[in-house]
Amino acid sequence: METPVPLMPAPLCLVCNDNGTLSLNPEALAVLRGVTQPVVVVAIAGLYRTGKSFLMNRLAQKRTGFPLGPTVWAETKGIWMWCRPHPRQSGVALVLLDTEGLGDPRKDDDQSDAWIFTLALLLSSTLVYNSIGTIDQQALETLRLVTELTEHVRVRAEDTDSTPEFVRVFPNFIWTVRDFTLQLQVGGQPMTEDEYLEEVLRLQHGNGPKVQQRNELRRCLRTFFPKRKLFVMERPAADMALARLEELQEDELQPGFRQQVDTFCQHIWEKAPVKELPGGHKVTGTALAYLAEKYVAAIASGAIPCVESAVMALARAENTAAVEAAVVEYQQGMEQGLELPTASRDVLAAVHQECEQRAIKLFLSRSFNDKEHQYHAELMRKLEAAKKEFCRRNEEASEQRCRALLQELWGNAERRLQKGDYMVPGGAQLFKEDLKRVLEEYKQRPNKGVKAEAVLEQFLQERQELEQMLKMKDLQLELAEQQQEAAKARAEAAKQAVKAEMEEQRRSLEEHQRQMQERLLEQQRIYWMEHIRVLEHNMKEREALLKEGYAREAATMQRQIDKLQRDVDNQPCIIL
Repeated sequence: METPVPLMPAPLCLVCNDNGTLSLNPEALAVLRGVTQPVVVVAIAGLYRTGKSFLMNRLAQKRTGFPLGPTVWAETKGIWMWCRPHPRQSGVALVLLDTEGLGDPRKDDDQSDAWIFTLALLLSSTLVYNSIGTIDQQALETLRLVTELTEHVRVRAEDTDSTPEFVRVFPNFIWTVRDFTLQLQVGGQPMTEDEYLEEVLRLQHGNGPKVQQRNELRRCLRTFFPKRKLFVMERPAADMALARLEELQEDELQPGFRQQVDTFCQHIWEKAPVKELPGGHKVTGTALAYLAEKYVAAIASGAIPCVESAVMALARAENTAAVEAAVVEYQQGMEQGLELPTASRDVLAAVHQECEQRAIKLFLSRSFNDKEHQYHAELMRKLEAAKKEFCRRNEEASEQRCRALLQELWGNAERRLQKGDYMVPGGAQLFKEDLKRVLEEYKQRPNKGVKAEAVLEQFLQERQELEQMLKMKDLQLELAEQQQEAAKARAEAAKQAVKAEMEEQRRSLEEHQRQMQERLLEQQRIYWMEHIRVLEHNMKEREALLKEGYAREAATMQRQIDKLQRDVDNQPCIIL
C-alpha cells in the first residue's frame, strides 16, 4: 500500500538563517524524512519583495501558506518548505522551497545570500528565479551569484575545477518576470517568451572589461542551465490592492495575470522533473533530508559543499537501508509462504527462490552507486544466512512433530510395557505386532516434514534396549529390518537432495557457458567484419593507386591485402 505524503497544513522553516548562521529545523527535517516517495523539488529565489511566496502558494493550490507580508521588508527568512501531494503524478510528492529574498538591505552579511542560493540550487530539481519589470542588465546583475558558484559548490571530491560538471547536478531553470509591461517583439516581429529569454542571454560583441563581465554572466547562465524557460506576468491588481494580495478573490485579480499564473503552474505540475542524482537515481524526501543535512553541515563548518561526497555518503546510507529492507522483504515472504514443517526440501527451496527474487528486485530498486557490488554481495550473504535459519527451523519443526507423533502412537505400548504385558509367553509376538502397528500408523500420518525418516530411525534405535530386556530374537531381526529400511529411505532422500543440487549447478554452469559462448562468437563476428571491411577498403585503395599510376604503392598495398586474405582464410568460419 502506498504511503501517503505526510500532512502539512502549512509550511515549515527548513533552513534557518540566524544573522548569517544557517541551521536545519528538526521538525521540518522529520517531516521531510517521512516522505518516502520520489520528490519534485521546486525552489524559488529572487530579490526580496518580488512576490515569490505568492507563486509558491499557487503551486501548493492554496491562497495562503507562505507569508506574503504587506510591507517593503522581506518576510521570508532562510528556506521554508511545504510538502504536498503532487497534483498530477501518483506516487510522487511535490516539495516547495521558498527562499529568503536576495539583497535585503537589513542584512549585515551578504554571504548568507550566496549560501541560501547555493542550497536552493543543490536541493531543487527546478529553480524558479523571480524578478520584476523586465530582463535588463540590472536584472541580470542580480544573478551575479551564478558566476561565483565555483566558490560555493564542488561537484567532485578532488580539488579540481567543477565548472564543466555543474550542468550534471544543477536543476532546470525558470525565470518569472512579474509586472511585465513590454511587448514581446524584436524589430516589430512578435516573439515567444523563451525566444525573448534567449535574446537577452545572447553574448555581446566587444572586448572591453564591461562586455567581458556581462558575457561571463550570460555564458554561466547558458552553460549551467541548458534547460531554461521564461514566463512573463502582468501586474496582478491595482496598486492599492497589492498590499492585501493574499486576501484578494480570483475575480479581483487581473484576468491576464490569472491566465499567466495558471500557465506557469500547469507547466510546473506537468513538466517539472523528479529530483535525480548523477546516474539517474530518483531522490525521495528521506534522501533529500539527508542531502540537506550534509550540505548545511559543510557550510556551517566553513567548508564548500561537495555533491560527490554527499552523494557517496547518501549511497552508503541508502544501500545499507536497501539491504536491510530486502532482507525484511525476504523474511516476511518466507514467513507468509511457508507452513513449517514443509513436506520436502523442494517446497522450501521453491519459496526461497521466489522470495529471493523479490528481495533482490527491491534492493536494486532502492540501491545506487554500488559500483563494486559490495552491498549486493552483503545482501546475498544475509539471504543465504536467512535461508539456512529457515532450513534449521524447518528441520526443528519436523523433528518436534515427529517425536510428538511417535510418543502419541507409542503411548499404549509404553503403558503395556510398564504393566509387564510383554513379559509373559507370547509377549514377544505381541510387542512385535504393536511396534508394527505404530510404524504403519506413523507412515500414514501426513505433514511430518523433512526429518521423518531420521526421527524414525532414532526411535527404532532406542527400542533396541527392549530387545535385550525381553530377549526377543525375532523382534531384534524385525527391528534391524525396520532400521535398515529407515536408513535406506534417509539415504535415498539425501541422495535425491544431492542429485537435485548437482543438477541445479549443472544447469547454472551450462547457462553461463552458453552466454559466454554467445558473447565470444559475437566478439569474433564483429572482429572479422571489421577485418573484412579493412580488406575491402585496401582493395579499393589498390585499384585507385593502379589507376593513378602508382604501381609500386599498389604492389605494397597488394601484399597487405594478401596478408589480410590469409588471416581471413586461416580463421574458422564465422556466421556474419
